[in-house]
Amino acid sequence: MSYLLGAYIPGRSLLHRTPAGVKLLVLLVFSTLLVVLHGLIATGVLFAIAVVFTVIARLPMRQVGRAARGVLLVALVLSALQGYAHGWPRAVEAGVDLISLALGGLILTATTEVNAMLDLFTRLITPLRPIGVNPDGVALVIGLAITSIPASIALLLETRDAARARGIRHPRAYLSPFVIRLVARAHETGDALKARGLGD
Repeated sequence: MSYLLGAYIPGRSLLHRTPAGVKLLVLLVFSTLLVVLHGLIATGVLFAIAVVFTVIARLPMRQVGRAARGVLLVALVLSALQGYAHGWPRAVEAGVDLISLALGGLILTATTEVNAMLDLFTRLITPLRPIGVNPDGVALVIGLAITSIPASIALLLETRDAARARGIRHPRAYLSPFVIRLVARAHETGDALKARGLGD
């Protein structure tokens, strides 16, 4: 199952072989263009670029669709607000730009291993060491964030499916077990870090 963050999908595409730093730089440029450029033509071109890169990455369309569904609702709400305040052209622009940005983030995480991202962040943060920043510590926090979000979603789905298997479908029936399991996993992570001398 694929999610927008931390969902590396093994592959041999051109983007899988591209260094993480290059992909991050391209994503920064792409995001900047989404903010700076306005109008339906620019929005359409940037969306087309995002789709082309998705095809180049050879990502499974089924997984891309699942990941995009989570953003689609937000995009619809944003478009409705923009449409009410500024008219439908702005509404379309806002919604499509958000989807394009989500695709860009998906491409980066889906074609880049977590370790490669952590190595990149460590290199980028190392110049800040003289002012007291610990690159390894920051990279560890980023790594935990990248891996914990999809893991938490998977845990929620597992808990929901277990409840449904027992014939229980009300959200409250599986939200409480989910929170308990999530807290237990957080304690396990904390204990593992302490065992390695990374916590108090």
